[in-house]
Amino acid sequence: MRFDSYNFAPAIKLNLERLGFKRPTDIQYKSIPPIINGEDVLAIAQTGTGKTAAYAIPVLQLLYSRKGRTEPGIKCVVMVPTHELAIQVTEVFEQLAQGTHVKMLGLFGGVEQAPQIQKLTKGVDILIATPGRMFDLESQGHISFNAVEILILDEADHMLELGFIHDMRQLITKIPRNRQTLFFSATINEHIKDLAYSLVQKAVRIHISPKDPVSKNVNHSVAYIEMDDKRFFLERMIKENPDSKMLVFVRTKVRAERVCSALQRVGISSQTIHGNKDQDERASAMSNFREGVNKILIATDISARGIDIPNVDYVINYDLPTESENYVHRVGRTGRGTQKGLAVSFCSPEEKETLLEIESFLQNDIAVITIKRNEYEQTIDISEASTHNWQALIDEANAFESKKKKKKKK
Repeated sequence: MRFDSYNFAPAIKLNLERLGFKRPTDIQYKSIPPIINGEDVLAIAQTGTGKTAAYAIPVLQLLYSRKGRTEPGIKCVVMVPTHELAIQVTEVFEQLAQGTHVKMLGLFGGVEQAPQIQKLTKGVDILIATPGRMFDLESQGHISFNAVEILILDEADHMLELGFIHDMRQLITKIPRNRQTLFFSATINEHIKDLAYSLVQKAVRIHISPKDPVSKNVNHSVAYIEMDDKRFFLERMIKENPDSKMLVFVRTKVRAERVCSALQRVGISSQTIHGNKDQDERASAMSNFREGVNKILIATDISARGIDIPNVDYVINYDLPTESENYVHRVGRTGRGTQKGLAVSFCSPEEKETLLEIESFLQNDIAVITIKRNEYEQTIDISEASTHNWQALIDEANAFESKKKKKKKK
């Protein structure tokens, strides 16, 4: 089925065509009809399958069709876990809503609240928000949930992971009971099930679950590398693929800055994104990465869900994630939509247990990149940051052997 065969408003159809949306993905095909029908939806689908558009398209159609026939106020609340996700979900809505007169606002902390309050005062139909700033402005009297008709919880598993379950339950108490609830998550476990079933009513359940939770568009593999040698292999990958856009995941904020500094010492420019950065810094790093001004972005897991940038050629797991599910979210930053992507993990001896847990979660072994000893040593040797020079030692040994042979001839 093609998008042009749906009974959408002309403006929405035009936007879909302009954006290159021809046929719905599986999650979109299964989500759009029940959402249009006003039913609750509980949807589980791997990252990169088009979940945002799966709810944005039908919600826009619903609000457009009701425009002027309901009381003014916020009609739809989309609750998301991170600033980056709020920004990018807002962008999807804005692109799809052109010409519909449906207004939306992305609301998050780390920036001045005055411009956000001004937009709220002018009237907003769709609010895409992180919990902190949303409840802050609600407590100040700038937000009312009385007119909300649709509640969307996006990346619900990540919100649980970040400890936002209280915020999700608090929001439920503030909005009308007679509402439509859409619950979207990339992974499912018992905690997610319990939360979901407590929020939805007779929901249509959609589970897009291939045998391998990693997208078929992603070629993912692992290389065994000593912890202290990872920087040399990252340097080599970057220098051998100078035109590629690479997203590098590390375990901690401090680690992100250290890797960035290590790259800088060998003449490689990169930027970091993590929880210690203010919103302007995070937005600048994302913008530079998106536009290709900077091709190397180093991120922690807290930012993984908010990075939805096209044409990411490589995802590098510099450190393996401590949570197995995060492996899927990380590698899903490449190979999005119909594009192909590559993901490479660096596994040190102390991370082998973590690798086994990830493979158990995937129910699949990850292909191993075999590195011969001489290739391993050469990778370290060619680095400008190397503290030893294996090649020099080899050359010195060869020269010594050559001199010995010459003496024997004499």
